Amino acid sequence: MGKIIAISNQKGGTGKTTTTVNLGIGLANEGKKVLLIDYDAQGSLTQCLGYPNPDELSVTISNLMEKSINEQPTEHGEGILHHSEGVDFIPANIELSGMETLLVNTMSRERVLKNYLSQIKDNYDYVLIDCTPSLGMLTINALTAANEVIIPVQSHFLPAKGLEQLLSTVAKVKRQLNPTLKINGILLTMVDGRTNLAKDISQLIRKTYGSNIKVFKTEIPLSVKAAETSAVGKSIYSYDKNGKVADAYRNLTKEVMDNEQRTKHKSEIIR
Repeated sequence: MGKIIAISNQKGGTGKTTTTVNLGIGLANEGKKVLLIDYDAQGSLTQCLGYPNPDELSVTISNLMEKSINEQPTEHGEGILHHSEGVDFIPANIELSGMETLLVNTMSRERVLKNYLSQIKDNYDYVLIDCTPSLGMLTINALTAANEVIIPVQSHFLPAKGLEQLLSTVAKVKRQLNPTLKINGILLTMVDGRTNLAKDISQLIRKTYGSNIKVFKTEIPLSVKAAETSAVGKSIYSYDKNGKVADAYRNLTKEVMDNEQRTKHKSEIIR
């Protein structure tokens, strides 16, 4: 069964898309079959993967969800594109912005994405969802569909402060909609190791949450190279394979895979 991981934070600019791309391709480099889902109407993930004009695409995640709402079948592979670095992905564009409104009057509206993904998730080892920067119905759908959540947090004071609201939403979804939902980890991103502030924020998050929630040992450093990848349609591994950001995402990939191995081992012990 494919593991579904939502990459989520209601704050924009925390590195959700960069993490989705580079974790996804990192997993593919380790031999895993991976599907990435652009779940933001801005289409940032789609652009990062080489489609600079997502509004020109004929089939996106919005169309596939609409089919699910209307109980229409989807064709095998419909809407799924392939990237040269070994991952499949489903694009998004501005049409997704209308989905929030459509979901309001939809029966079982929190489960629309889950219902669609149930048809395709077992074709993959991992499905990563690049969530929209909000806590609206689209994000609720992603959290309801997911097995786990990774929370990228920029190492600045205000983004770190906003973490409580997301954790509250995750807890509510777990109680009411998805009792098996877990937090895979909090990921510190855009870390400027030269500043005391970044070190202070890292220590604060680890001290505040580390006893209850995994905070990844890996921290993603601040880098111009990482920002440039979106313009060239490549991952950091292709664009700057020997750089510090590529090394960081390789380490994150290993941590995520180790997490899964530990979870499987615990499950086997319990059985």
